[in-house]
Amino acid sequence: MRVRPVTPELVVSELVERIAKVADPDGWTRVALDGAPAAGPDRLAQALVDPLRELGHEVLHVRTADFLRPKSVRWEFGRTNPDAYYDGWVDEAGLRREVLDPLGPGGTGRVLPTLRDPVRDRATRAGYLTLPPGAVLLVSGDLLLGSGLPFELAAHLVMSPAALARHTPPEEAWALPAYARYADEVAPQTFADLVVKVDDARHPAIMSID
Repeated sequence: MRVRPVTPELVVSELVERIAKVADPDGWTRVALDGAPAAGPDRLAQALVDPLRELGHEVLHVRTADFLRPKSVRWEFGRTNPDAYYDGWVDEAGLRREVLDPLGPGGTGRVLPTLRDPVRDRATRAGYLTLPPGAVLLVSGDLLLGSGLPFELAAHLVMSPAALARHTPPEEAWALPAYARYADEVAPQTFADLVVKVDDARHPAIMSID
């Protein structure tokens, strides 16, 4: 594995360039920003919005945190069960139905930006949006890859186990075994279109297989 040190700005510019290359002016481009919360996938997605708009793309950023299943389902085996977290906190069916499939081939472009408020544990009652052809969807969150969700481009933010443990708040450390299982069973770094090592967010590195 080759590691190329870069700046945070270069990560953004390289991703923007890659998205522009695969963007379909007659359809939609669905991009995954995958990584544990400590790796900053939401932050990276937000940093892509303005540069993509400057290229003429309408952009929608959707967080998987806004597509969680109800607490009664998520917490069936306890509030801090890493296996339950790994296997099904995110409502992938809802994410497909309301966001990803409408932006796929033959889709309508009509999407729901949020489904459920993760704090209040109730529907957000958000209104539907219609994205025009040429628009880019950015989906950010963790454990996004390997389950067949359809994306035209996927970026994976990876941290060493030690760095991930160091940067994860103590109250969220219970989820660390889920991330270890994801790295072992899914190994997203072996197939994501772009892999960025972010042990130190100020000094990222792009990883590639020689």
